[in-house]
Amino acid sequence: MNPNEQLIEIFYLSFQKLDARGMADCYHPRIEFSDPAFGKLSGAEAAAMWAMLCANAKNFELAFSGIEATDKTGKAHWEAQYDFSATGRRVHNKIDSQFEFQDGKIIKHADTFDFWSWSSQALGPVGSVLGWTPFLRNKVQRQAREKLAAFRRQKEE
Repeated sequence: MNPNEQLIEIFYLSFQKLDARGMADCYHPRIEFSDPAFGKLSGAEAAAMWAMLCANAKNFELAFSGIEATDKTGKAHWEAQYDFSATGRRVHNKIDSQFEFQDGKIIKHADTFDFWSWSSQALGPVGSVLGWTPFLRNKVQRQAREKLAAFRRQKEE
């Protein structure tokens, strides 16, 4: 296992333990993160997202596989099962991650998943009907960013 594969493994082992600090330690200070739920985040904002998700995790399970990396790029597959905090509904999300590395850290991290499938599970009938629309995706991203901003303000107090 090369050092970047080890870095990805440490990231997901930390996530399994809901250790947001361990996850953040894998990130470069100039990290650029993106996913369908939050959109694009960078720097401390990306690390804070993981801290918020770890702090709010309910009935959480995570499995990861398919870690591959070179000196510059990497990838992994992971699956999370959890109770979605806003609705209490059970979610089983299947995610593919792409990574770029710099200075022995993750500098770019892009997660992709089927937003319609996720929204159907997390939001129920509304997600099933509207999960394919930009309207719902934009609304989810806006709410996720608002929750993240409130979480960051609370941590600063």
